[in-house]
Order: sequence, then structure tokens, then C-alpha cells
Amino acid sequence: MAKLIYLPTNIDSRGSLTVLEKILPFAIKRAYFIYKCDGSKRGFHSHKKTQQALISVNGSCDVHVLVNGIDEVFTLDSPEKCLLLSPSDYHWMDNFNGKCVLVVFASEYYNKNDYINGI
Repeated sequence: MAKLIYLPTNIDSRGSLTVLEKILPFAIKRAYFIYKCDGSKRGFHSHKKTQQALISVNGSCDVHVLVNGIDEVFTLDSPEKCLLLSPSDYHWMDNFNGKCVLVVFASEYYNKNDYINGI
């Protein structure tokens, strides 16, 4: 089940530093960035095995998670917010602002057979 967590952040006169160390419930095997998505929608799948952590390090976007037929929307608009997705969470992203950079950390290496497309 999708879960929004807030990452530990240290703020001082030099800026902000947000930490992932010992926070994610899985070891990171894959990381990728989604950006320049103005007007686009991405995702529309779940996974067989892969857990994910999504963070908008710049800008914002909405992440939709279909739960029991209900569209639950999470707005990622701060590097301090991290959305954890279970493998069975059917999800998609939209409403990317012009400067959104969405970072995704995954528990598994890419495997096209791990994807469950469509509803």
C-alpha cells in the first residue's frame, strides 16, 4: 500500500540537506529520473516484485495510486516528501510542472517481465 513519508532534513544558513540513509524499506538496485514531462502522463502499471520510492527533487507532480477502485492522489512538491509504493500499487503520474524532476529508487533491476500494465 502506498505510504507518504517525510525525510529527515537538516536546514541551516547554508541550505537544506535531506537524507535517505537507513530510511527506505529496501536496498536500492536502480535509480532513474523523470523530467521534461509537461502535459504528459507516465506510469499506468504495477509490479510483481519491485518496490519504489518517488521523490520530486524539483518542482511538483501528482502520483495517482488506485486503491480498491479509488484514485488516491499524492502531490510530491518537496524533496522532503517520499512516496513509497508496494509492488501491487497500480500508479501513474501527471500534473508535472515545467521544472519537475522526479527521482525514483527501485528495489529491483529493470526487468520488463516485472511490469503489470493496464488495469
